Amino acid sequence: MTVEKELRTIPEELAGLRLDQALARMFPDYSRSRLTAWLKDGSVLVDGTSPKPRERVVGGEAVSLVAAPDVVVGSRPEAIDFAVAWEDEHLLVVDKPAGLVVHPGAGNPTGTLLNGLLHRVPALETLPRAGIIHRIDKDTSGLLLIAKTLPAHTALVRALAERAISRRYVAICHGVLTGGGRIDAPIARHAVDRKRMAIVEDGKPAVTHYTVNERYRGHTRVDVSLETGRTHQIRVHFAWRRHPLIGDPVYGGRLALPAGATQALIDALRGFHRQALHAARLEFAHPASGEPVVVDAPLPADLAGLIDVLREDAACS
Repeated sequence: MTVEKELRTIPEELAGLRLDQALARMFPDYSRSRLTAWLKDGSVLVDGTSPKPRERVVGGEAVSLVAAPDVVVGSRPEAIDFAVAWEDEHLLVVDKPAGLVVHPGAGNPTGTLLNGLLHRVPALETLPRAGIIHRIDKDTSGLLLIAKTLPAHTALVRALAERAISRRYVAICHGVLTGGGRIDAPIARHAVDRKRMAIVEDGKPAVTHYTVNERYRGHTRVDVSLETGRTHQIRVHFAWRRHPLIGDPVYGGRLALPAGATQALIDALRGFHRQALHAARLEFAHPASGEPVVVDAPLPADLAGLIDVLREDAACS
């Protein structure tokens, strides 16, 4: 485990700020909460003492910071099968298969992507959630961004909060959409079924943008981008618009078959048991170099096969 020690002097222009504010400006690679925790446990000293985070600085104080990462992830490493779409010493982008849970939780204490990440990169045990910056549902396939260092984690979490990470999805919904649009509807936990999300007037703001990619006889392939990232956001928004995603076991409702559907389409729709949703592209600024990074993930076989059957059915009409 690498231990880094930094010695700096508080600049005069920061005089009057709270200590935690001054440290956040001096050490932008670390979050304010992490700096505050180090200050409280003695890893950050100011003129050889451990003052309170709220104390004001006057400028010129000597700061000693010992960045000794703690083990913050208690899960055990496991050999989990997943593809890596992009990687360097700062981060990696995983192409997650449908069916793989991202984080351990009730009913899934092991066998998750997080366990697999710890097996691949043991140092991730020192990062919150093993460096996972955002999440996608178990039965959604596609790209996830993971930081491999604390500075990269801080920068990427900040970028996500500032909506500077672009996430684009491919989805197939019921119904034939006439054009693209924007769905702006707040989301919160369902009042009765706590495993579901719902459109709730005083919920958290949620905005989804979509464009039509391809129309079939009774379905539409859409390209979706997120302005916010609420739990189940795409699935809830399209269901609310009465265009639920094919195969969605929670928000999809009863299976609807277009009149005159081919037997191949009927079999394909009845046999597709996950939401037809794939995280297809990530775009962000590299946390170390600032250079743009664009990562694409091809459609998984099940979704590509479904699209082929929808096209064949449309050609038969």
